[in-house]
This record gives sequence, structure tokens and C-alpha cells, in this order.
Amino acid sequence: MRPWLWLSLLLLHEALRHVGGESAKGKRPKEPGENKIKPVNKKVKPKIPKLKEKESTDSSSKSQSIMTQVMDKGRFQKPAATLSLSAGQNIELRCKGNNIRWSYPSYLDTFKDSRLNIKQLDRYGQLILVNSTAADTGEYSCWLQLCHGDNCKKDESKTGSTYIFFTDKGELFVPTPNYFEIVYLHPDKPAVIPCRITIPSAKVTLHREFPAEEIKTDGTNTIYDMKKGFIYQHPTSDNKGVVYCRAESQGAPQISIKYQLLYVEVPTGPPSTTIMASSSKVEGGDNVNILCTVLGEPDIEVKFVWMYPGQESERPVTIQDSWRLINRGIGHTTRISRSVIVIEDFETNDAGSYVCVAQNSRGQTTVATSVELA
Repeated sequence: MRPWLWLSLLLLHEALRHVGGESAKGKRPKEPGENKIKPVNKKVKPKIPKLKEKESTDSSSKSQSIMTQVMDKGRFQKPAATLSLSAGQNIELRCKGNNIRWSYPSYLDTFKDSRLNIKQLDRYGQLILVNSTAADTGEYSCWLQLCHGDNCKKDESKTGSTYIFFTDKGELFVPTPNYFEIVYLHPDKPAVIPCRITIPSAKVTLHREFPAEEIKTDGTNTIYDMKKGFIYQHPTSDNKGVVYCRAESQGAPQISIKYQLLYVEVPTGPPSTTIMASSSKVEGGDNVNILCTVLGEPDIEVKFVWMYPGQESERPVTIQDSWRLINRGIGHTTRISRSVIVIEDFETNDAGSYVCVAQNSRGQTTVATSVELA
């Protein structure tokens, strides 16, 4: 073999052995995850789940008020939970929606006050009150009314409200058309003595007329809420009597109207009803009275409905309803409601059953008695 050929083969062999050695040297067991791509110093923006983002948005929308207050020069702002304005100022409130309903102090409805103007425009409802007075103090609220045919309901997610104090140094207490009010004390629910104020900073105390003394508020059983008045959380018979409120704000103190507190402890439910005729057997031509009586809570009204033999023939009768309060001892007050039907010149057609149906907000009771011709 020629020398140059031998030298070439030798060099080629050495080169191949060197490459193979490097390849073998580079081989090693792979670490777990070695083939995975690992970004270095790469900032990854966390993704917010769309569902949670939507829930957060829905939650915030429910808490948003649809009410705005129109300010000077056409400016708008969301009214605070409470506003304090001087008596005499005008106010304009708007609530977004095409079917807005409003609530405001009932005093403004007493005489269909022309100072109050409510309109429904294309995109919002509008309430304007001009020449305000201390008596206008109270809550003003609005809501969107949803209607499907004749069925309408309040949209709880689209509402707005604000409580407005129309301050007047001459009227620290919100005026009332009455000079004396009755407050019923029920053992199973709070009782409110409604001496509300027009100036939030006024100091208010509660007083008993006899014996003359201040009634202390403990913040638990007896509290004061300037939007409602004094509240007895758990009234007892010891709270009964005549009371009044006293307010003071940078000047001479003022006294509220008086409140008669009557303690009530009678069974709640449908009317407790009795019926009694002046006589169960009468002679022709006599007069007959049938009396229907209900004992109940003093602040629960009772309505009476009569059914009697001569009703279909339109027999002329006289029906009189009345009620009064009585003291049953230990400060307990009860309302007696009565309805009496009078039949004059009793005839054969008047004989039969006389049915009295007594109704109140908790139900109705039916009682009957018979009157026969002797």
C-alpha cells in the first residue's frame, strides 16, 4: 500500500474515534422534566376567572343607587344616605328608569301638596319639592317597577333612597297635625314614640309627665333614633303613661307634643266575637236588636258584615258600628268593637238566622243566632 493512502486512513480513523468519544461523553441520564421549556425571567400575568369577575360585577351593580340629586348649574351627584338642607330650599331628585315609583313623607299627600311635583320622563323619574318646610323631613326613595301585563313588582336591584333633614331652628321637632297621640305598647314588638327632629345635632331627651322625671336611654332596651324617635325594644306595663320629648340646639329648648302610652296584652289573631239578640222569640210588630261584639287589640280595626233573613227582599234594617277603648286593669287596654242590627216591626219573613262576620287584618270569625216569631 502506498504511504500517502495509509496516512489518510489513519487520520480518518482518529477523527472518527474523537467524535464518537465526545458523543458518548455528552450522554447522561435525563433529569425529570429536562425536556420541558422553562422560561427564564418571564413575567406571567395571572388570569382572573371570568365567572368570578362577572359575579363581582353583579354584586357591585346591586349596591349601586339609581338616584341622583340635581345641583346648581346642572351638576349631578349621588345623594348621601342623609342630607341636611335648610327649610325653604328646593330639591330635585332623579332616578334612572322608564317606570319609576316614589315614596316620600305621607305628610305631603295629606292635602295633595302642590309644592311636590313628580314626573316620569323617557329615561328617568323626577321628583321636585319647592319651598320645603321642617314637616317635609323624612325618607325619599325610588325604585324601578317591572310589569308584565297587569302583574307588577319592585326591582330590588334598582333602587335609591336618602333621608332629608329640612333644618329649622324654630321647629326642632318634625311638625305633626295632632296635639296628642296614642302609642300602643305591645309586649311582643318594639314601640316607637315618633318625636323626630329636623336638626341631626340636636340633643333629645324623653320625659314622663307624672311623676315628672327624665326617662334614661340605655342604648339596649330604650334607644333614640333621630329618624324614628324613642324606641322601647321590649315594652312592659311599667312604660305606660303620658310622655313628651325635649330637644335643644344652640338656643332655648323645645317640647314635643304629648304621647299617651297604652299597654296592650290581648290575644292576637282573628276577632274574638260574640253575638246576642235582645230576645230569641218576639211577637209580630216588636222591635229586635242583635248585637255583635269583638274584644281585641286597640290599634286593630274590625269590620262587620251581616247576613239576615230579609236581606234578599231588601228588608229595611238599621246597622250601627262603634268602638271604644277600655282599661281592663293593671294598665291593660282593650278595644271593644260593636255592630248592632235593628229590625223594626218584626214580621214572619224576619224569622231565622242572623249571621255576623267580624274581620280584622289577621282573619275573620263568624257567629250566628236565631230569632223566631212567638
